[in-house]
Amino acid sequence: MFRSVWNEPRPPDPPLRVWRDWALVGVLAPVAVLEGLLRPDLPARAVALTVTLVLVPTLLWRRTMPLAMLVASFAVTSLAPLLTGGVRPETYTLVFVDILVYALFRWGSGREAVFGLAVMLVSVGVSAAFYGLVPADTVAAFAVMFAAVALGLAFRYRARARLRELDQAKLLEREQLARDLHDTVAHHVSAMAIRAQAGLATAASRPEAATEALRVIEAEASRTLAEMRAMVRLLRRDEPAELSPGRRIADLRQLAGQGRVGPAVEVEISGDLDGLPPSVGAAIYRIAQESVTNARRHARHATRIAIRVAVDDTSVRLSVSDDGESAPVRSISSPGYGLIGMIERAGLLGGTCEAGPNPGRGWTVTAVLPRTGAAT
Repeated sequence: MFRSVWNEPRPPDPPLRVWRDWALVGVLAPVAVLEGLLRPDLPARAVALTVTLVLVPTLLWRRTMPLAMLVASFAVTSLAPLLTGGVRPETYTLVFVDILVYALFRWGSGREAVFGLAVMLVSVGVSAAFYGLVPADTVAAFAVMFAAVALGLAFRYRARARLRELDQAKLLEREQLARDLHDTVAHHVSAMAIRAQAGLATAASRPEAATEALRVIEAEASRTLAEMRAMVRLLRRDEPAELSPGRRIADLRQLAGQGRVGPAVEVEISGDLDGLPPSVGAAIYRIAQESVTNARRHARHATRIAIRVAVDDTSVRLSVSDDGESAPVRSISSPGYGLIGMIERAGLLGGTCEAGPNPGRGWTVTAVLPRTGAAT
């Protein structure tokens, strides 16, 4: 247990200083000055005001150097009574130190958290033993301190759970893409096997049939190799491979006939679909299918869902729009994180996918994939 806590790494990508941090410091500094000037019962006024103003800037580095900022704050507040004859020069503004405690357990590593906790316990113990901190104040200090610790840990592990869910959604989408590509390759290989058998069966009576079969096999092999180069190197569950091609862009018209209850689905396809890699066709179909499912589920009072696919010499563009009520945030999908999967699938093929509200009404999902389907 202790070893796992000790080896706990820092959370990835802590936010750097943002405008809110500067605003917080900009508010706390004048508040501390006003307290120092106007509070009548403030002990050791000059030292208390100086300590508070010196420690306020530590908030700017609380995420990138959480342990150093916390140690500095507790060390200064513990040593300041040496300048005032044992009187603790505390201001109400110093309550921001709890933010440093929160930041340590939210953004620090395991060993930093252990060191920080030891520093906090020693600091409170020194105050209770040498500076006349009464038991009630000691209990209150521990309560506030551990509340900040609990809050930091709660947000830390909530963020970690969210990252795990996002990673799982990406992994599932990669697995689905690998399955689609695998099934397409299996289809090509089965076609080559059938052609080879036919060529062997007719080679004796029609030698030219064997030559024709070899040409077909060569073409199928080239297409198969192209698909295999695009295949994602991922593990997949033990499921039997389908020997028929996966979904294609032309299959989008089937979505118009699904779900008699709910908004109508309109499908418009323009451009030349010949020679389009199966991986691109399958990705466009899956993204459109997921978008339609999300629109039926989340677009309130929608009457129409429009699917538009435009294919040119370099790219395939998909747009799925509905006329439902717009909202600042719309739930994209159920626990499967549909939008994350769409973005991951498009990214694997070298494309992009994004979603958002329309200027007037409704929601639109847009995906752009390269026609060649080059995998990243």
